[in-house]
Amino acid sequence: MVSTIKRHYTLDEYRALEEKAEGRSEYRDGEIVPMSGGTLNHSRIGGNIFAFLKFLLRDTQFESINSDLRLWIPEHRRGVYPDVMVFDGEPQLNAQRTDEVLNPTLIVEILSPSTADYDRQSNFRMYRSIKSFSEYLLVEQDEPFVERYSKQAQGWLLSEFNSLEHSIALESVGVKLPMTEIYHSVVFNNS
Repeated sequence: MVSTIKRHYTLDEYRALEEKAEGRSEYRDGEIVPMSGGTLNHSRIGGNIFAFLKFLLRDTQFESINSDLRLWIPEHRRGVYPDVMVFDGEPQLNAQRTDEVLNPTLIVEILSPSTADYDRQSNFRMYRSIKSFSEYLLVEQDEPFVERYSKQAQGWLLSEFNSLEHSIALESVGVKLPMTEIYHSVVFNNS
């Protein structure tokens, strides 16, 4: 019987490895977790949302950022790469690092079968520890379906959108995101 030993990495070791890595990995309080590659639909949806928000928000105080930038969640000692983030004002850098930010207002995650439960539960719980965070979109890639969570005084309110005719009012940034923009050029496999 062979046993494996999980290595615990310091944050500095992780950051040094990540700077040289060909692929990206998330940091989970000492554990380095490689990120799997995405699908064509995942890429199209992420690009669509990022580009649409970038255009709509260009002359405002809001800025959209794609998945290349790491979000550091201090309370949980996690470094993650959301698919899209929007910031109200200047993104706050973590200790002047240019590759880690702390203060998104809106976070978008595109779901896949392997990450859906994690994004709905663990990631969402961690994201809620961020004071500036007030809106969360979970986007299905194999059918037109989006879950929108918005922070309210009494907790988080869930709204669901399941038609290409819907538009999603993004309260945190003051714009509407049409489902047709999210799913532009996306091919659904109706099996």
